[in-house]
Amino acid sequence: MKYEQDEQHRLIALTEQLVKTLADMPAHQDAARDVVDDLKQVLHFHDWKYYVDAKPVIRDIDYDLLFKKLQLLEKTYPALLTEDSPTQRVARTLSEEFPTVSHSVPMLSLENSYDENDLQTFDKRVRELTQTPAIEYCVEPKFDGSSIAVIYENDLLVRAATRGDGTQGDEITINAKRMRSLPLKAAFSKYGIHRVELRGEVVINKETFAKINEKREAEGLQILQNPRNSAAGALRVKDSDEVVKRGLEAFMYHIAYAVDSDGRDVLGTVLEKHYNNIEMLGKLGFKIPGAEKKKCDTIAEVHSFIQQWEEARDQYTYEIDGMVIKVNDIAQQRLCGATSHHPRWAIAFKFKAREQETELLEVDYQVGRTGAITPVAKVRTVYIGGVNVSSISLHNEDIINEKDIHLHDIVVVQRAGDVIPYIDRVVLSKRDQNKVRKIHFPKTCPSCNAPITKPEGEAVYRCNNPDCPAQAEERLIHFVSKDAMDIDGCGRETIIELYANGIVHNIPELYTLHAEQLAGWEGWKDKSINKLVDGIAASKQQPLWRLLNGFGIRHVGTQTAKDLVRSLNNLKELLDWDMDHFQSVEGIGPKVAESLYQFFQNPVNRDMISTLEGYGLNLKNEKTASGPGKLGNKTFLFTGSLTRFTRDEAKELVENNGGKLISSVSKNLNFLVAGEAAGSKLDKAKALGTVEIIDEDTFLKMLED
Repeated sequence: MKYEQDEQHRLIALTEQLVKTLADMPAHQDAARDVVDDLKQVLHFHDWKYYVDAKPVIRDIDYDLLFKKLQLLEKTYPALLTEDSPTQRVARTLSEEFPTVSHSVPMLSLENSYDENDLQTFDKRVRELTQTPAIEYCVEPKFDGSSIAVIYENDLLVRAATRGDGTQGDEITINAKRMRSLPLKAAFSKYGIHRVELRGEVVINKETFAKINEKREAEGLQILQNPRNSAAGALRVKDSDEVVKRGLEAFMYHIAYAVDSDGRDVLGTVLEKHYNNIEMLGKLGFKIPGAEKKKCDTIAEVHSFIQQWEEARDQYTYEIDGMVIKVNDIAQQRLCGATSHHPRWAIAFKFKAREQETELLEVDYQVGRTGAITPVAKVRTVYIGGVNVSSISLHNEDIINEKDIHLHDIVVVQRAGDVIPYIDRVVLSKRDQNKVRKIHFPKTCPSCNAPITKPEGEAVYRCNNPDCPAQAEERLIHFVSKDAMDIDGCGRETIIELYANGIVHNIPELYTLHAEQLAGWEGWKDKSINKLVDGIAASKQQPLWRLLNGFGIRHVGTQTAKDLVRSLNNLKELLDWDMDHFQSVEGIGPKVAESLYQFFQNPVNRDMISTLEGYGLNLKNEKTASGPGKLGNKTFLFTGSLTRFTRDEAKELVENNGGKLISSVSKNLNFLVAGEAAGSKLDKAKALGTVEIIDEDTFLKMLED
C-alpha cells in the first residue's frame, strides 16, 4: 500500500519502539501475536520505503534485527506464520521445475509505430472504432525488460508467471516473491476486488546492471549482455537467490482481469480509467511509472510527450526503448477490441536505436595482470551517441562463437546503457564470403608464447607463465597506482617506458632505481627524475594494506586487503596461513581464500616479500586503537570541488578516524560532504531525505570533537 504521512509517522515511531525492545521476548503465544503483527507492519512499510518510494528511513542493521526477531517468533509459535509475512520472501528450497499455467486473459503483443504519421493513423482508427470525436490517451514508458503476470486473491499474491506464448507461461511464484517491489499482500478488497491479474515488466536498474557485470568480469565469469535478457534469465533460475543478486524490480502497467467476490467483472465499471487504475496500484504499494506517465487529450500532445522522453531517455534509471500509448477509458478499449496478435486500443512507439553498422577490421588480444586473455575488436571508427568508437571488447571466445563473428564482417555496434560499446549482431545479409575470415583464438599467449588454458567454470583463457612480460608490466602499473602504493611521479606511461627500456622488470626492481639511470633520457628533467625517485622511497612507508593490494592478487581489491591486514601484525604471518585461516576473515570466501593461499605459497612471491623487506618496505601493520573512532563507523561520500583537501586525503581522513567511504548516494550513506559546484549526488541526497549534508569545514570539525 501507499502510506499517508500520518501513517508513516506512526510506523516510524513503532519501528523505534520495536528496536528499543528487541531483547524483550513475549512469554506466550497471545502476547507474541501482537508483536508479530507489529513487526510485519513495520517491515512491509520499510520494504515499500526502500524498494518503491526510494526514500529509506531505517538503518540496515535495525531492519535485519527486526527481521530476525520476526523469524524467531514465527519459529517459536508456528501458528503465527502467515503467507503475507515478510519472511516468506526468503526461499527455503530450490525450484525443481516451472509448471505451465494459463493466463486469465491472453498476454498479447503490441503493434509498433515509428513516427507521427503512424500515431495519426492509430488515432483515426480508434476514433472510428469508438465513434468518438476525441480520445483521451495514457502514455507510459515501454520498459525493456521481461513481462510477467501476477495474480492476487483475497489480497494475497498467489501466483506469478512469465509471458510464455501469451496464452500460457511458466509459473515463477517463488522467484517473484523475492522481488521486494512486489507486495505479498495488497488491499484490493478495499476496492471491491476479490481476484485480479496484473501485468508488469521485470527490469534491472542500469547502475545495478553495470556493477553486476564489473563483478562478473573480475571473477572471470561471462558478462551479461543486456538487462532484458538478464532479468528474463533470473526469473527462471532454480535458485531464487539469483533474483536478489541481479536486483530485479517489477513495474506494474496494466490490470488485465478483475472480479468481485461474486465473480462479477469490475473492469469498466468500478475500474473505469486505465490511468486511475495504475495510480490505484501505486497506492496499494506497487512500483508504477511516475512523471514518465501522462494523460493526453490529443494525439499531438501524445507525440510531444514521446519526443520529450526520447530526448531524456539517457537520464532515466531504467532501459526504455519507447513509449506505450493506450486508450484511457476501459469501456472504449472494449469497443476497440483486439486482433489475435495485439489490442487495437494500444500501440508502442519505438525510439530510434542507438546503433551503427561498421566493419570489423581485426582482433587484438590483451593480457591482463592476472593472465586473462581478452579479445578486442578493432572496427572502422563509428560515431554512436556522442562517442567515436574504434575498439570494442569481445570479452571471450564464447561470445565470438555465439554471435558467429568473423573478420571483415559488417557488425551492428550498440552502447550498453549508452556507455559501453559492444557488438550486438552480425549483418549476415552483408557478409562477403570471399572476404570474411574465421577468428581463431590463439593457443598461446600473445605476449610470451606460453600455452594458455581455460580454467574449469570460467569463460576466459589465461596465461599461467609468471614471467609473462605483459602480465609483469600490468602488475607494475597496478602496483604504483593510486589504489595501491600511490607512488608520486610514477604512472602507467612511466612504467611502460621503464619496462620497455629494461630498467624495471618486476616490483623489487622499482626499489633499486637510481636517478643516474634516467639522466639524459628524452623528456626527463632533474625535477621529474627526483620526484620519481623520492616517490618510490616514500612509498616504503605506505600502510600495509596498500602493499597487499599492490601485489595484484586475483580477487583481492582494496577492501579485502584492508579487511585482511586488520588481524595482522606483520605481512609475513600470511606465509603460514592455510585455507581455513584465510576464510576465517570476514568477507573472504573459498575462491578468494584459494587465490590468497596460492599466492603466498608460491616460492617466487615468498622471495619477493623477503626482498622487499630487505629494501626497507614496511611489512608491519600499524594498528589503530580499537573502537569506532571519531567518526563512529559512519559512512561518507564527497562530491563537488574540494578546497580544504584532496579526495585522496579525504579518503584517508575518513578511514583513519573510524569512518567508511562509499561510492554512491543510497540509504547506506550517513553524510554527504558537498564542495563547490556539487551536482547530481547532492540532488539525490536531498531527495532521499535520510542523508545529512555537510560542508568541508563541518567535516573537519567532526574530526576535532
